[in-house]
Amino acid sequence: MSDREIQDSVIRALADAPFRASPDWRGLALADPTRLERFARFLARHFYHERLVHFFKYSRALARVTGRRPEAVLHGAGFDALLPTVVLGSRETARAVAALAVRHVRPASAPQTIPYLADLLEYEEAMMIAEAGPRVWRDDAREVIARSREQFPPEKVEGTVLLDLAYDLPAVLPKLLQPWTEVPQASPQHGRLLIARSPHGRVTVARADAAVASVVELADGRKTLPELARETGLRSDDLEATLAGLADLGAVRFATGS
Repeated sequence: MSDREIQDSVIRALADAPFRASPDWRGLALADPTRLERFARFLARHFYHERLVHFFKYSRALARVTGRRPEAVLHGAGFDALLPTVVLGSRETARAVAALAVRHVRPASAPQTIPYLADLLEYEEAMMIAEAGPRVWRDDAREVIARSREQFPPEKVEGTVLLDLAYDLPAVLPKLLQPWTEVPQASPQHGRLLIARSPHGRVTVARADAAVASVVELADGRKTLPELARETGLRSDDLEATLAGLADLGAVRFATGS
């Protein structure tokens, strides 16, 4: 093996627990298994500590009321049980870690104190999951989208989420990060938020009106543009403009069939 191949294998072993346990890795005998495992687990806790502090910052700000910080789950039995399957940065691991945080924080507060807590946790969980997964490390993604749009039907991108909220969550989020003595409150107000990630990893949150929501829900990679226009009730020009905006956000892509 070249030096570069050795380096890549060690980095993968540190980030990918199933690979670290595989005969392919163990047969290379490149590092002491016990020391490597200890360091890999340290890296996993550090990596997901940063993710939880960032994506669960609002429920973290409520910890003085709930008594529970989301990142505390990283030192519990639930996270220990995940360690043999952890792949740093993968959507599957992000989903599992976010679910641990939600289960830890959710029962901590009486509904009358933070009535929007369920909405908040659903939002933070969706954000952490959406951000995870591989990126496209090239600059021609927009050109590829433009070419594909002319040939293939649109489909919702994995990780794109439409959240149904019972409270006006966007209005209360900034208040949670400001100094407060009484828990900031959100008005009861039904709404939908679209959470999507671009191919380069930028996560966007936007209010979704009925037209946007219907396009996202119906884009399955099989329906043609005329079929989507008919089912959503949108004019062709309006549908194409909506799809262009959703593609730029990373919420939909144009299926190639591959």
